[in-house]
Amino acid sequence: MSINEIPKARSSRTRWILLGVMALPPVLVPGCKKEAPPETVVTVQAVHPEQGSIAEHITADAVLKPLAQAAIAPKISAPVREFYVQRGSRVKAGQLLAALENKDLAAAALDNKGAYMAAQAAYAAATGAQVPEDTQKAELDVAEAKANLDLNLSIVKSRKQLFAEGAIPGRDLDTATAALVQAQAAYDTATKHLELVRSVSHAAALKAAEGQLTSAEGKDKGAEAQASYAEIRSPIDGVVTDRPLYAGETAAAGAPLLTVMETSSLLAKPHIAQSLAQQMKVGDEASVSVPGLTDPVAARVMLISPALDPGSTTVEVWLRIDNKSGTLKVGTPVKVSITGRTVAQAWKIPASAILSAPDGSKSVMVVGADGAAHPKPVTLGIVDGEVAQITGGLLPSDLVITVGGYGLEDGTKVKVGAAADDDKAAATGKGGGGD
Repeated sequence: MSINEIPKARSSRTRWILLGVMALPPVLVPGCKKEAPPETVVTVQAVHPEQGSIAEHITADAVLKPLAQAAIAPKISAPVREFYVQRGSRVKAGQLLAALENKDLAAAALDNKGAYMAAQAAYAAATGAQVPEDTQKAELDVAEAKANLDLNLSIVKSRKQLFAEGAIPGRDLDTATAALVQAQAAYDTATKHLELVRSVSHAAALKAAEGQLTSAEGKDKGAEAQASYAEIRSPIDGVVTDRPLYAGETAAAGAPLLTVMETSSLLAKPHIAQSLAQQMKVGDEASVSVPGLTDPVAARVMLISPALDPGSTTVEVWLRIDNKSGTLKVGTPVKVSITGRTVAQAWKIPASAILSAPDGSKSVMVVGADGAAHPKPVTLGIVDGEVAQITGGLLPSDLVITVGGYGLEDGTKVKVGAAADDDKAAATGKGGGGD
């Protein structure tokens, strides 16, 4: 055998020895036996249902708005003579905020004032002098016509007697009779004229004088109103939030010159689903979470719209928030929470214990007397954040798994205690262990 063949022979012999060893039956060591794996026990957290008060809280987004707002625009176009307030100034209703140039309007008002005074004088003259004078003249005409009529009656009477005695010719009687007829006609005319003066002319003269006075008064008041438009006053109590112009600049009619907001109280106007809004009433308590503030701000339901919003089919609800300190700012986006239904004596469990099935049914896992986890269907009432009301399916003695129940199979052995060190295992129900 050559030197080159020796390694090959050794390698072949070693291979056969290893194969022989592997083919031998296993040798059992005396005194040892195979043990079964320990039964898995999952550590969970569990509580009994508790009885107490629970309230439904309806949340929504909103923007803070002023309780009242007035964008004050002048009715005339004129330069601003003077501003009496600045941004941030607190004002009262009726307070003078600014004045516009109004010399031309003041002159027109003065002219109309003079015309009104002249009309008053004319009315006084018409009612106190002219109208009574016409009536008096008509009365005198009647009295004169009556006297003339009586005279002619007496003349006709005496001439009839003289004619009967043959003392005068018939021509004289005819002349007296004709004069009597004329006197009667004059009397009738004067009487009718007096009646017209008293009933028609007098009333017409009074109305004409009264009409002229009313017209002059209207023009006077119109001129005064035009002049008053140069004074810009606040219609509400509040704070001046905008003043875009400076003194000397021209204010345009209809364009806002100042904006006043009432911010001692603010409004949040969330839109709520109709089914939830029907559970609310005016006066319900609410809270508003404001960015930058640690604690929510108290609020109260002020108004519930009687009609649905046509665009979103939701109901607008007004919440009133006290802001006397001025901390809250108009236009801030906030989160509101409105207290809805309240149950005084409700059975409650942590909402984390609720398990949802694909069909929408709800259940919980409870620790049975056998130390194993078992599912139990439940009926829910109010769910408020981390707490849920149970209206059916549980007994006060049931031990409900709150942590570690998700994913547990029916009959899984559990141990109530602290949560498993592995948070993920505790959440899925696959971690933990026991003796």
